[in-house]
Order: sequence, then structure tokens, then C-alpha cells
Amino acid sequence: MPQETAPQAPAAPATPARALLPLVLPALVVGVAAALLLLGVSEAAEALQRVLWQDLPDALGVGRYSVPWMLTVLTATGVAVGLVVWKAPGHAGPDPATTGLDAPALPPVVLPGLLLATALMLAGGPSLGPENPIIAVNVGLALWLGHRLVPRVPGGLWAALAEAATIGALFGTPVAAALVISEALAGRQVKGALWDNVFAPLIAAAAGAITTTLVARPAFDLGLPAFGHPGWGDLLAALVIASAGALLGMAAVYAFPYVHAAFARLRHPMLMLPAGGLVLGLLGALGGHLTLFKGLEEVGELAADPGGWSAGEFAGMAVVKLAALVVAACCGFRGGRIFPAVFVGAALGLCAHALVPDVHPAVGVSAGVLGVLLAVTRQGWVSLFVAAVLVASPSVLALLCIASLPAWLLVTGRPQMQLRADGTSVR
Repeated sequence: MPQETAPQAPAAPATPARALLPLVLPALVVGVAAALLLLGVSEAAEALQRVLWQDLPDALGVGRYSVPWMLTVLTATGVAVGLVVWKAPGHAGPDPATTGLDAPALPPVVLPGLLLATALMLAGGPSLGPENPIIAVNVGLALWLGHRLVPRVPGGLWAALAEAATIGALFGTPVAAALVISEALAGRQVKGALWDNVFAPLIAAAAGAITTTLVARPAFDLGLPAFGHPGWGDLLAALVIASAGALLGMAAVYAFPYVHAAFARLRHPMLMLPAGGLVLGLLGALGGHLTLFKGLEEVGELAADPGGWSAGEFAGMAVVKLAALVVAACCGFRGGRIFPAVFVGAALGLCAHALVPDVHPAVGVSAGVLGVLLAVTRQGWVSLFVAAVLVASPSVLALLCIASLPAWLLVTGRPQMQLRADGTSVR
């Protein structure tokens, strides 16, 4: 007698091409516009950063990164951002400790204050990146303009286009956006095939990435020594370092609500942000100037000379940078956590290389970044992608995939580095 086979679920109906083609032009426009806004804010912040950290101290005859100057600039940055948060319409958006890459839909009146607070933060030196606020601004603009110009397009699609475009522009490739979208769709009930749902966002991400590449030519490869054929020792190193990175990141995650509650007791942004700036200045004095700013350029300096610091110095920079990330996000500075977490993971990996010279720098850096990002972002695909592109070695990817498994067991089901409105951790 023939055995009965279990009934299979019907395949999701494909979306006709005629329904997808009208989305191409809006996706291209959103992609280019999102990238240009990111580049504009970044360029303005870099110009102000040169004034604050080069022109002014040189004119005053003080050291660019002397302790008094770091304390002065970071505290003043807290005052400036505090004024924006206090007086700007909408208070420059929601508490950054409660937001992630999935940006809320903000009304247009809030966006100028959020942009200004972000630019001031990037220039002044707090350890946050531009990703969260820029995504929120691009989503808000896309929803507002899209609803008025093309009202037939649903609002959810405008938000998806803007988020994908910004992520593509941030990393200079649509691959990161594709991974974020796919991971987000995995937890939702969607109609149609996967590629039908990601078709327009991928166009937006590609347009954003190409725009950034043509204008700014970003490079994420750290130029570490080439990594050849992996061995058992490399696998063991990747497993240990990724797990150590996850544990280090989780220490910051568990401290996050307590640090946030401590700053929340100050109640007013003109107290919280200057106090946070002062603490960040003290941390900068402790860890050195490489622990300031979002961390991407500073990671390049570390990678350019893997033997230039001792294991203790690398460990100190990793801990100080992680503490600065927690303080900056908890006291009210507007920014994201991915790029500072990359610095923390890279410093951890180079610390492992300094302790055990047989640990290849590429393995140490990529595994450290993977573990810290898994704890901080809780997004596996993005963590793997970022860790892999830093070393640009295909043979490292297999090690990272294996190393991600025990690291993921250490972080899954535990609190995240994001809070609810009542101050409790998101799980």
C-alpha cells in the first residue's frame, strides 16, 4: 500500500511584475535622498569636529586631546545637545535608550531638532554612531512626503524603503539592508514571496549604497594581515573570543537600565546631558582619544598597528569604550550603538592577539566584533556581516558562522540593550 504523504502548505502566490514595477522609481528616489541626507549630516559634523578638536585648541595653544580640553568639549557638547532636547519641538525625538534600528514614525516638526542633536553629538565626541537617528529622520521624511506625493503607496512601504536605503548608505552595500529586512520579515506574517517583499527595499538600499560609494567612497576593510587557510587553533580562538565578546557585551546590557535610571533621576536634559558629557570626558581621559567619537576611524588606527599597544591597553580601551557607549546612550545623546560596538570588539580581538600571538589579528578582530554585536544588537545576520567585511577574508566567514553559535546561546532570551518607556529592559 502506498504511504500517505503529509499535505504541504501551498506556496505563497507571487506578486505580478506589473505590481512591482511602479515601485522602482519611488525606491530609487528614496535611496538617493536618504544617502544624501546621511552624507550631508556626516559632512557637517566632520567640519564642526575639525573646528572643535583641531582649529580651536590650536588657536588657544592647548593640546587637541589634552584632559582639560576633552572635559571641556564633551561637557559643552552635553550642554548644546541638552538645549536642543529641551527647546526643540518634539524634544529631538524619543529617549534614545528606547529606540533601535526599527525607527518610530516621527512627525516632521521633530526632525530638524533630531538632526541638529545628531550632528552636534557626532562632532563633540560621544561614543555613538549616526544610524538610529538618521534612519528615524529618513523614515519620517519618506512617510511625510510620500503620503502627500504618492498617497496610493502604503505608509509601511515608505518606512521600509527609507530604512533599507539608510542601512545601504551606511555600509556602502545593499547586503546589510537585505539581511536586516529578511530578519525582520521572519517574525511577521507577510503576503507573497520573500523576494517580492524585499524587491523595492533592495532597490532603495542599492541606490543608497551606490550614492554613498560614488560620493564618499567608504571602506570597511581594516587592512589587517591576510588570513590564509584556517586551522583548529583558529577555530578554537574564534569560539573563545566570540563568546568572550558576547559576555562583555552582556555585562553592558545588564548595566544599561541601572545607568539609565541614574541619569533619569536628574529629570531635566540640561542636567542629564551635561552630566553625561562630563562623565564621557573623564572616560576619554582614562581611555585616550581613540575611545572618543563613533569609533569607525579609530578602529582603523588600531588595525593599522596591531602590535602598537599592549594587551592591557587594548583591554582598557575596550572597557572604556563600552562604558562610554552605555553612558552616551543612557544620558540622552541621540545616536546608534553599532559603530562603537565594532570598536569594542576590535579592541578585544587585538587584546587576544597581544596575549596569544598565535591568534591571527583577522580572526581576533572579526570574532570579537561578532560577539559584542550579537549582545548589543541581537541581530545575527548583521553581526556576521559586519564582522566579515572588516577583514575581507572569505575563509574567516566559516569560522564566524561556527563561532556565532555558542555566542548566540549566551545572549538569546536575555535582556537587550534597549528599554521600554517605563525603563525596563526589552527581551
